[in-house]
Amino acid sequence: MNVDSILQTAIEAAQTAGRVLQQHGEVTEIQEKSAYHFVTEADLRAEKAILDIIGERFPDHRIVSEESHAAENVLQPAVWIIDPLDGTNNFSHSIPLYCVSIAFATHGQVQVAVVFDPNRNEMYSAIRGKGAWLNGKPIHVSRRDELKQSIICTGFYYDRGQVMRSTLKAIETLFTHGVRGIRRFGSAALDLCWVADGRLDGFFEYQLAPWDYAAGWLLVTEAGGTCSERDGRPMSLDAGNVMAANTPIHRKLAELVCWSKMQSLAD
Repeated sequence: MNVDSILQTAIEAAQTAGRVLQQHGEVTEIQEKSAYHFVTEADLRAEKAILDIIGERFPDHRIVSEESHAAENVLQPAVWIIDPLDGTNNFSHSIPLYCVSIAFATHGQVQVAVVFDPNRNEMYSAIRGKGAWLNGKPIHVSRRDELKQSIICTGFYYDRGQVMRSTLKAIETLFTHGVRGIRRFGSAALDLCWVADGRLDGFFEYQLAPWDYAAGWLLVTEAGGTCSERDGRPMSLDAGNVMAANTPIHRKLAELVCWSKMQSLAD
């Protein structure tokens, strides 16, 4: 496996998709997935741009992508995990907080990760065992070790039921324990990148899809951070959620806002 070739392909595909997003004019809603979750024409065009590049160079690899290959198994021997537009709601409201997320994994282990923020021209990349970078420069998670010093980010799944109530309870719990601040930006992939480069001290979201966190997971760990499932158990590619932070803050998050505790408080 030539990880350098895979990385360069992912970077080129992300840049191409980013140009598609930036050049796209009026937002057109194509299909509602739920009352709050929809697909735009930009999602579909960006995805096609990515798939064309990967398909030409790696025709035997499998694809897991939010818009057209969502049901594929993420634990296959060679699989690309793609979100062509993470932050569709932001994009549709002209809020410049969205990105392209591309990961390559083998048998459940992410080997290569790329997240491109076209609004800031920021390219995050990582190779397993070789570190994480922002525009080619090494990055590291923050070194803050107290909640009173920390900015923690979270997100809400589209469902407005148990997950939302548990997330609100977690926010209350963190404020009760003196956290400096809470943020909700609306792009899990970018949130994880910002943990990786120390802008944020931690991030958690109780329900996500693999394309939301696959690339960000590798970026955080290669930048010296810790990722786990929402109850603090070891992270897996099919977890469906994530808790990420520098190691001291991760321990505090796992203690204070683990899913089982918040679920019981929200009932």
